[in-house]
Amino acid sequence: MKRIALLTLLTLSLAACQKKEATTTTTDTTAADTTKTDTTKTDTATPDATKTDTTKTDAATPAAPAAIPSGYTLVPDLGKTPVTTFTAPPEMKLEDGKDYYAVIDTDKGQIVADLLENEVPVTVNNFVYLARNHFYDGQRFHRVIDGFMAQTGDPSSTDESKKATWGQGGPGYQFPDEIRSKLVFDQPGMLAMANSGPNTNGSQFFVTFAPSTFLNGHYSLFGKVVGGEDVLPKLTRTATSGQGGEQPIAGAVPDTITSVRIVTKP
Repeated sequence: MKRIALLTLLTLSLAACQKKEATTTTTDTTAADTTKTDTTKTDTATPDATKTDTTKTDAATPAAPAAIPSGYTLVPDLGKTPVTTFTAPPEMKLEDGKDYYAVIDTDKGQIVADLLENEVPVTVNNFVYLARNHFYDGQRFHRVIDGFMAQTGDPSSTDESKKATWGQGGPGYQFPDEIRSKLVFDQPGMLAMANSGPNTNGSQFFVTFAPSTFLNGHYSLFGKVVGGEDVLPKLTRTATSGQGGEQPIAGAVPDTITSVRIVTKP
């Protein structure tokens, strides 16, 4: 497992390097390694000047998402049409005192994740902003490795004709790492930003299937699964990793995200 972990660490990234466009700095006095971060998020229902054009037209319309779990309050969307391209990271719009969660509906079931807005507010803000713009609707888990993690967040993954380049897409901007030494990959179900190197966070993220402490200090961890843990084993594995490197699994059909909705809990 250790050998696999070391091999996969170097490839847990956007498949192609992207031009760095980080425009803000995040100071992390608790972590020695600030190689990867994600950061941005908004909570207003007003139009945002950072959005550029953008409806998703390449993928079939996903099925309606399941009901929001009892006890949670839905944070309103910022629009009805998916937006997949932006010109800059969002402004900070998280509300003080709010406990944010993500309800991730997939064609294999619903996952609920507690977002760590107090520890990594910029990263959570970014995720919330994208979700409220329906950015993740219809996207695939384009990279899923058994015993390791499931990765998603590339807007091009809604288009089957672009499959050869899945894993290279993003929202149109990048932002700095937000790594905290107290946040570690010591259990399954941890959410973190994928990247192509230090300070290249955008929209892609992954969910771990097992403790993966070799990732500590390299990726901005921003949430943990608190509901729907049984969905993770059901996600279709699309690749294997071993001594020969990562290899696609022939015939594997990646699972789809129906929607990502943001909720709060008292």
